Amino acid sequence: MTSLNCEARLRLPNLPSYIGLIVDRLQSFDADVRQEAQRVGFRFAFGRASFDMKPGLLVMRAEADDRDGLARIKDLLATAVQVYAKEDGPEIIWSGDLAGDTRLAQFREMTVASVCDLTPHMRRIRLTGEDLQRFGKFGGMHVRVLFPTRTVPDPIWPTLGSNGLPIWPSDERRPAARVYTIRALDIDAGFMDVDFLVHEGESVGSAWALQAKPGQKVGIMGPVGRPVRPADWYVLGGDETALPAIGRLLETLPAFTKGVAFIEIADRNERQAIGNATQIELHWLERNGKAAAMDGRLAGEVLSVQWPRDGSTFGWFAAEATPAKTVRDHWRGAMGLGRDQTLAAAYWRRGAAGLMAG
Repeated sequence: MTSLNCEARLRLPNLPSYIGLIVDRLQSFDADVRQEAQRVGFRFAFGRASFDMKPGLLVMRAEADDRDGLARIKDLLATAVQVYAKEDGPEIIWSGDLAGDTRLAQFREMTVASVCDLTPHMRRIRLTGEDLQRFGKFGGMHVRVLFPTRTVPDPIWPTLGSNGLPIWPSDERRPAARVYTIRALDIDAGFMDVDFLVHEGESVGSAWALQAKPGQKVGIMGPVGRPVRPADWYVLGGDETALPAIGRLLETLPAFTKGVAFIEIADRNERQAIGNATQIELHWLERNGKAAAMDGRLAGEVLSVQWPRDGSTFGWFAAEATPAKTVRDHWRGAMGLGRDQTLAAAYWRRGAAGLMAG
């Protein structure tokens, strides 16, 4: 099979100060990394990449067997450079295969097929679309949903830039974007289920979900997010915003998987059926009148778990920013665990909008 190849040459005067951060970020996407004096090679399940370094110069190369794989690698590399090389103002221009392509490989326009309420505050929306194979690749569980809003009822969807990243329209036509979990994906039938936590207050996703009707259009981009590493034992924790992700993990991880999971919910009415296919013990934590993120038990229960000494392990946590930081600091600091064994994410922040789940 003929592979696709591309290259970008970047002037980065301060590269030595942040190249380690770039490599660490890329390694967290299940990359096999080979480092030499002035070269770093990356092997992903979907392609290969390399960095060749000279004083003030970084040459990035990407290679894959198909368009989706090449687009994914270009996106990962360009995003990592933009995140950590801001001081150098990187100008990324890819040359080679598909360099002039403006079709955004990770984008699909989707149509609402059905709407149903799982609990008083969790609504499942089935979205249909074409060519959804991509969303079962790369280990990412999430998509960025692009919503029309009252101020932008007819948005323009993004296209692909020469740097391998999306080009967005002006604010007057830009869709609102929020990240949600793919709760279930059926590639053959052409649909995905996305669960929305609906609630009072300013929330683009909740507001859209409350009025969603069959036939309406949204955009999606993805998959996004770090993959969950395979392990024999897991500790999982999250509030309602993480419930779709934990539910998907419990239903799709191998049957031999052991561990413990904690899900914080408002009250008993918010419990939902999960087809737990694993040996992970699931515990529901009900706040019963306390405000979200103000109970304190979720982080405490997760941090009280004794990790096994033998076998592979992984910790996954997602909730409001404060408990997420508490868990992340303990796992990374007190326990000395790295990205290869933990993922602790702030899915929302009290008083702010626009993080993971709106």
